[in-house]
Amino acid sequence: MTWNIHGAVCRSGRHDLQRAIDLIRQHDPDIVAIQEVEGRGRPGTQPFAMLREALGGHAMEAPTLHAADGCYGHMLVSRWPLEQGVLHDLSVPGREPRTAITARVETPAGPLRLLATHLGLGFRERRMQAARLAAIARATPDPLLALGDFNDWEPHGPVDRAFLGTLPSRTFARTFPVGRPLFALDRIYARPRAALLRSWTDKAAREASDHLPVIAEVAMAEPEGRVTRALVA
Repeated sequence: MTWNIHGAVCRSGRHDLQRAIDLIRQHDPDIVAIQEVEGRGRPGTQPFAMLREALGGHAMEAPTLHAADGCYGHMLVSRWPLEQGVLHDLSVPGREPRTAITARVETPAGPLRLLATHLGLGFRERRMQAARLAAIARATPDPLLALGDFNDWEPHGPVDRAFLGTLPSRTFARTFPVGRPLFALDRIYARPRAALLRSWTDKAAREASDHLPVIAEVAMAEPEGRVTRALVA
């Protein structure tokens, strides 16, 4: 599952992190990438810790903006321990700092690589970031999921072009803006192609964020190709 929770600010303008947690837990994902986790200006709250503890217990945080009272960024949460975790700086000078998370999980059906990110708004910026992500994806032969808010407004924009031949399968649900979704900003890419079984979104998220989430069922197969377990991500 991937979801930009918009700082846990719902449509009424009220901060309600528990609403976001409850919606994620309804789908019971094995793996979830969460963007726009906001801890600044909220005294006494620890959103990264709350999300980690509520959704799986194993997490990697990627704070990109820091203040005296907290930080803002994105995170990856897993039902299983996250191994070999690395934060990759994708920042472009003059633009908002951006980071990618990579990690490995040992699922009951075998190893899976994960890449989670929240890309920039500028076309040139996003093209450079997508090229770096593709290079990271090519560096491992393992099955891989890339999850996040890619901010790619075009149907076949720089992210799709960078991942061509590297991550052959992706979701296409329109997720933004929630009132009338026009753009598939939030995506899950997968390798191998057959790993992505089906995907969907949840319109109930309209009350919790300005993005809809994307949820996918992912096949994990043994070397001979027999599916042993389907994960929800």
